[in-house]
Amino acid sequence: MTATTHSGRFQAPPGTPGAPAHAAGGREPLLRRIRRGRPEDPRWARPAFLGLLLVVALAYLWNLSASGYANSFYSAAVQAGSQSWKAFFFGSLDSANAITVDKPPATLWPMALSVRIFGLSSWAILMPQVLMAVATAGVLHGAVRRRFSAAAGLITMVVLALTPVAALMFRFNNPDALLALLMTVTVYCVLRAMEAGRTKWLVWAGVAVGLAFLSKTLQAFLILPPLALLYAVFAPVSVRKRFGQLGLAALAMVVSGGWWVAIVELWPASSRPYIGGSQNNSFLELTFGYNGLGRINGEETGSVGGGGGGGQGGGWGETGIGRMFNSEIGGQISWLLPAALILLAAGVWLTWRAKRTDTARAAFLAWGGSLLMTALVFSFMAGIFHQYYTVALAPYIAALVGMGATALWEERGKWWAGATLGVTVAATAVWSYVLLGRTPDYVPWLRWAVLIGGLLAGAGLLLAARPGRALVLGVAGLGLAASLAGPTAYTISTLNTGHQGSIVTAGPSGASLGGPGGRGGGPGGGEGGPGGGMQPPGQGTQQGGQAPGTAQGGGFPGGGTPSQGQGQGQGQATQGQAPGGQQGGRQGGMPGGGTGEGGMGGGGGGMGGLLNGSSVDSEAKTLLKQNADAYTWAAAAIGSQNAASYQLATGDPVMAIGGFNGSDPSPTLAQFKKYVEDGEIHYLISSGSGGGGMGGGEGTSSRITEWVEGNFKEVTAGSATFYDLTQPTS
Repeated sequence: MTATTHSGRFQAPPGTPGAPAHAAGGREPLLRRIRRGRPEDPRWARPAFLGLLLVVALAYLWNLSASGYANSFYSAAVQAGSQSWKAFFFGSLDSANAITVDKPPATLWPMALSVRIFGLSSWAILMPQVLMAVATAGVLHGAVRRRFSAAAGLITMVVLALTPVAALMFRFNNPDALLALLMTVTVYCVLRAMEAGRTKWLVWAGVAVGLAFLSKTLQAFLILPPLALLYAVFAPVSVRKRFGQLGLAALAMVVSGGWWVAIVELWPASSRPYIGGSQNNSFLELTFGYNGLGRINGEETGSVGGGGGGGQGGGWGETGIGRMFNSEIGGQISWLLPAALILLAAGVWLTWRAKRTDTARAAFLAWGGSLLMTALVFSFMAGIFHQYYTVALAPYIAALVGMGATALWEERGKWWAGATLGVTVAATAVWSYVLLGRTPDYVPWLRWAVLIGGLLAGAGLLLAARPGRALVLGVAGLGLAASLAGPTAYTISTLNTGHQGSIVTAGPSGASLGGPGGRGGGPGGGEGGPGGGMQPPGQGTQQGGQAPGTAQGGGFPGGGTPSQGQGQGQGQATQGQAPGGQQGGRQGGMPGGGTGEGGMGGGGGGMGGLLNGSSVDSEAKTLLKQNADAYTWAAAAIGSQNAASYQLATGDPVMAIGGFNGSDPSPTLAQFKKYVEDGEIHYLISSGSGGGGMGGGEGTSSRITEWVEGNFKEVTAGSATFYDLTQPTS
C-alpha cells in the first residue's frame, strides 16, 4: 500500500532524493529539454504533449470571433486602456477616467496591450484568454507529470480542455481565465516547494496568489487554507523553517497584490477615476464589501440581492451541498466531479502509509483540498454567483482525474484498485446520463451510448487484473471514451457558439436552467444571459439563446441543427426566449432606447437592461460622432454596459453614470451639473425607463435623469433617444 516504492509506480521528481541523476540536470538548454522531454519518458510522451498543446490552441481559437466583443463591460475598459495609460493602470471603463470596472485591472492588462499592438477587434481582445488556456494546460501537465506518469499529465490536459465551462471562459474576456491560470500556478509552486522544502517556490506561490488577487480580489484566497496547512504539516524541513517560509510567502503575496492597492488608496480621489462597485470610492470597501463578504452573505450594497440560504431558491439560485450538481451548474463543471472525488479518496488511501513528506500524497491533498474548499464556498455563498465561476474548479478536477486514474491503473493487479476504477467509470457514465437527460432533445442517442459503454467498461475494469493486456487496454479506452463523451459534446457546442453579455453559460440550449430570478441562465434570458452582445465592425453571425423547452437538437454538436438560436448579418442577434414566454431579447424601454435587436440586444430581461446594454444603430453613432472631439465625454449613459456599447461603437469616451448596476453614487448630481456647465458632456442617452438602475428610484442616476429630462432638448436618432446637454429648454 505504499506509494513511494522504487518499482516505478510513482516517479520521484527530478532534482529530489531518489530521482535519477540524469533527470536533475538544469544546465541543458531549455529548448533542447522541451523538445526531448525527461530522459525516463517514453518516446511518444513529449510529441504527444506538444501536439496536445497545439490541438488545445487550435480548438479554442476556432470560431473565436463569433463572440464579438463578448462582455462589452470589460471590452470597453480594454479599449480605454489601449487609449490611455491612466485608464490602463486603474482599469477605467472610459479613457476620460470617470469610473473603473468593479474588479482590479490585472485581467485587463494583457488584453489592453494586445489591442495596443493589433488594434481593437474581437481577436485582439480574446486571444490572450486562449493563450491562458494553453498556459494552464501546460502548467497542469508539468505539475502532474513531475510525480506521476506521462499518461497522467496528458489525461489531465484532455480533461481540462474538454470541460465545457473551461471552453467557455478561456475564450471570453471575464477575469476568470487569468484567475484559473494563476491558481494552477499557485498549486504547482507549492508542490515544487514540497519536494525539497525550497523557499523560492513557496515565495513564487505567494506572488501568484497576489497577482490573482489583482484579477478577482478575495476569490484568490480560497485555496490558501488547505495549501498552507499542507505545507505546515508535510513539508520536508523543520517546523520552525516551515512557518518562516510561510511567512515569507505571505509577505510576497502582500507585496505582489498590495502595491497596486496602496497606490490607488493613496492617490488623491479628485485626480483618479471613481472606484466602480464601491459606495465610498474606496477599493478596500469594494474588496471586503461588494466583492468580498457581500458575495458570501448576499448583502452586496448597490446590487440586486443574493440567493437563498439553506437550499431555498433566491436571486442567484439555490445554495447547499448539491449546488455544483443541480440543473443550473451541473452541465458546466460536474461531469467528472464525482470521479474526481472518488479518485481523491482512492489516492489518499493509496498513499496513506507513505512517509510524511511523500510528494504523491501531497499532490492529492493539494489539488483535492483546493477543489473541496472552492466548491464548498461556491455551494453556500448566498451573494452574486454565476455559473461560469465554476471554471476555477476545472484544473483541480482535471489533476485529480489524471493522477487518480493512472495511479489505480498501475495498481490494477490488486482487486480493490480495479474495482475502484470500475466504480469510477460506471458512476461517471450514470451521472453523464443524468446530465445529458436534462437536454433530452440534444443528441438524444448520446446519453444511452455513454451509459451502456460506461457500464460495460466499468464491469470490465472490475476484472482488470485477469484478462490479457490487449483486452484490458480496450476496456480502459472504452471507459475513457464513455467518461469524456458527454463533456466533449457540450464543449463542441460551446466552441461552435458565440457568447455575449454579462451572464454566459456553456453547452447547448437548456444546459444551464437557472440564474437570477428563475430558470434561464441569467435574468430574463436563455443561454448566454439576457440578450446578446455587441459585434465588432465587420463581424457576421451572432448567436443568442433559448431557454429550456425550446431546445433544438437531434444533430451532432456543432452540426446542422445548432442547439442555440442563431441570428444573421452584422450586429444581428436572436432574442433569448426565457421560460414562461418572457422575451430576453427584443424589449421596449431598454436602456439606450433601442429595441434589443443587434449589437447589445437583450435589455428588457436584464434587470432594466443593465446587464447587456443597448443596440447602437448607424443614426445614433453618427449623432454621437459629430464634434465629439470637442467634449471630454461624447455622451453619458445609465449603467456601465449601456455606456460600453456606445463607446465601443463610436470609439469615443462615454461616461457610465452609477457604474455597472447604475447604483454607484458617481457622479453626484452636483458633479454632473458642473460637467455640463463646463461643456464636458454632449449627450445623455435616455434609459427609456426612468434610469434608476438597480439602486432604486431615488438614487443618483435617477436624480440626474430627472434633472436632464426637465431641462434639455430631446433628440431622436434611429430608435434611440438622447438629450442634448448643450441645448437647454429654458
